[in-house]
Amino acid sequence: MSVEIYHNPRCSKSRETLALLESNGVNPIVIEYLKTPIDSDTLANLLSKLGFSSAHQLIRSKETLYKELGLSKDSDETTLRTAMLENPKLIERPIVVNDDKAAIGRPPESVLDIL
Repeated sequence: MSVEIYHNPRCSKSRETLALLESNGVNPIVIEYLKTPIDSDTLANLLSKLGFSSAHQLIRSKETLYKELGLSKDSDETTLRTAMLENPKLIERPIVVNDDKAAIGRPPESVLDIL
């Protein structure tokens, strides 16, 4: 089993999810996506593995930057994906990937379903 976590160490939910994985004997590959931003193929793969039909489902719409960029539910896919790639803090976190499945750790226990 190869598990990855797209992690922001400053986020309490991300830290809790990482700790939960480790307490369940999972030693994930930690990807600090703010330091090592993802590319468009990775973003597309994450959306697919999460089962999301729209990039808006993975965006942090309560971030100030979301409003500053003029984003909304009506924004087209290209605009949303570009915004997330250029501003990774707009990506919901943490995301845990296990092979062809992924889950967002909100709440942290939700990632246990894909292990």
